[in-house]
Amino acid sequence: MAQKAGSHRLRIGRHSQAGQVYLLTMVTLNRQAVFAEFQAARCLIRTLHAEDRLGRARTWAYVLMPDHLHWLMQLGEHVDLARCVQGVKSLVSRQLGQTVWQPGFHDRAMRKEEDLQALARYIVANPLRAGLVKRVGDYPHWDAMWL
Repeated sequence: MAQKAGSHRLRIGRHSQAGQVYLLTMVTLNRQAVFAEFQAARCLIRTLHAEDRLGRARTWAYVLMPDHLHWLMQLGEHVDLARCVQGVKSLVSRQLGQTVWQPGFHDRAMRKEEDLQALARYIVANPLRAGLVKRVGDYPHWDAMWL
């Protein structure tokens, strides 16, 4: 897949730090609602669980919207952030048999003093704010270690 002109600038200054907590956002190609399909959503969620089991990324919270993912995660030891994200995106695309993702991703390294529980609550309330459900608990594609 060809990268957009200038997308390399998104990587300037980006570095991985083992044990760092990141908030990541990944968007589907052309904002297609790929994950409105239940089995596609579960495929991605199984992939996030596998990253946990393999020690590459510990998931603190996530919400999978129809066209994007918000993932609060802690990077494992000896793991590069870009490679971790690319591995997740690549595996999901292969398993679904289609190109799923826009190139790149947005990341924000969390500071130690930030309230991760409050951020997790904000993340999982995304479907509520988008009008997809009336209660957070009604949306099937989220999890948070505190909730």
